[in-house]
Amino acid sequence: MAGERILFVVNAGPSVGGGHFMRGLNLARALEAAGAACAFAGPPAVAGLAATFASPDLCVGTFADCDLVAGAADLAAGYDAVVFDHYQLDAGDHRRIAAGRPTLVVDDLADRPLAADLLVDAGVTRRAQDYAGLVPAHAQLLLGPNHAALSPAFAALRDEALARRAGTRRVERVLVSLGLTDVGGITARTVETLLPVLGERALDVVVGGLATSLPGLREIAAFDPRLALHIDSRDMPRLIAEADLAIGASGSSSWERCVLALPTLSLVLADNQREAAQALSDLGAHRSLDARSDGDLQNAFAALAEDPDAWRAMSAAAAGVCDGLGARRTADRFIALISPRFGNNRATPL
Repeated sequence: MAGERILFVVNAGPSVGGGHFMRGLNLARALEAAGAACAFAGPPAVAGLAATFASPDLCVGTFADCDLVAGAADLAAGYDAVVFDHYQLDAGDHRRIAAGRPTLVVDDLADRPLAADLLVDAGVTRRAQDYAGLVPAHAQLLLGPNHAALSPAFAALRDEALARRAGTRRVERVLVSLGLTDVGGITARTVETLLPVLGERALDVVVGGLATSLPGLREIAAFDPRLALHIDSRDMPRLIAEADLAIGASGSSSWERCVLALPTLSLVLADNQREAAQALSDLGAHRSLDARSDGDLQNAFAALAEDPDAWRAMSAAAAGVCDGLGARRTADRFIALISPRFGNNRATPL
């Protein structure tokens, strides 16, 4: 019996990064494990991400912004359901593209009408009333960090990472990961800010192959043995598990670091990250910083790296945020919604 065909319509590019695609890819893999067949469409950057992290064949259409809705609508005619992860699309766009097919919408903003049969928002403070009047009355809501779509590799390393954190006595390995698209060259600037306070610690820096920062980072790595570059890394779970402290973006990668209990100085790189970043700070799971303040980063790094009690408290708070099984939870619910025959007798973690 053939599985459902599901089209993902996602955003990606220099101004928005690759997070929409990556969490879509994680959800697609979970859906494929449940018997579905998935494909992606979106702006041209989606094709590059698909080629780097999956297969060129995964991307079945790329469109300029002005052509996206019409192009995606034509493509969707060959699919059984549509997943949207694109903040510039609203309910009218969803209806035009999906044309009555079941829809799953991934959102973080709760700021516009959404034509969702199933809605996922992993925000720490998100509540059902935030979407009152913005989604159809029949929409099912999956809210909170335990619905974040992460690679299963993070959950697979959770026990190992928790044991490692329990035995950590000092910060020896630091991870910098601020998004593959390196918005505004933020990665190189962050590394240059950290080097004077890094001491003898090792520094792993993750960046995309087309990142603005890459030439400068290669120059630094050529004369500074503390720095190791990881370009288009496919092993983020292992890098996070083996790090003692991170400087990361306040986006969807926050959940990856929480699953593996990694204390983090989190840089807010876009206005739509502020609410979630502050919520995680309030929980003690990371410390949120304005990306424009180099002095704040140096001071925060020195304070956390040299304070074992603060480090342990942040690690414990991060571990309590989510368990990394969100992609499977969401896939099970969407498959059940699309085709009840696929959803029967499935064991879904609660």
